[in-house]
Amino acid sequence: MTRLILATRNAGKITELRAILADAGLPHELVGADAYPDVPDVKETGTTFAENALLKAHALARATGLPAVADDSGLCVDVLNGAPGIFSARWAGRHGDDKANLDLLLAQLSDIADEHRGAHFACAAALALPDGTERVVEGQLRGVLRREPSGTNGFGYDPILQPENDTRTCAELTPAEKNAISHRGKAFRALVPVVRELLG
Repeated sequence: MTRLILATRNAGKITELRAILADAGLPHELVGADAYPDVPDVKETGTTFAENALLKAHALARATGLPAVADDSGLCVDVLNGAPGIFSARWAGRHGDDKANLDLLLAQLSDIADEHRGAHFACAAALALPDGTERVVEGQLRGVLRREPSGTNGFGYDPILQPENDTRTCAELTPAEKNAISHRGKAFRALVPVVRELLG
């Protein structure tokens, strides 16, 4: 059985990818970065989601000698030409302050009419092998941005993105409903044939 390492300490992401690999009948053992505490975190210095995902995957593959998967994702707002994009987690200045990021974005869009509030979550997932082989796949979840946050599930911008063909925000969906349509779920599922091709 090939061990595959996912560049995250987020247990939810590991569980999600583990389930997707199992559903596809892939036998690989998936572990998170916590299994290798000596491996340092990688700075996301890329200018695209794909570049950041590849940076993390290659660094982990080099450090562990194992195939590594990494992802990078964010919210892309149409009228902001795709921003916050790669800056989604630190849009308000401090990394990971979800409320500050949400409040700032809603303030910036306060005078934008409902019909121009289109946006999408984007995710790039990369697989890198210790020999330098790499592949990147992407997934998107399109929707519109609400004027007020709604719902308590999820994190980040989930409370304001209402997926197409739904009346609820991502934060009002159950975890199973969200995983079925999410940008990360789509990217991870697109990774399955890549894992099969490169790792058997």
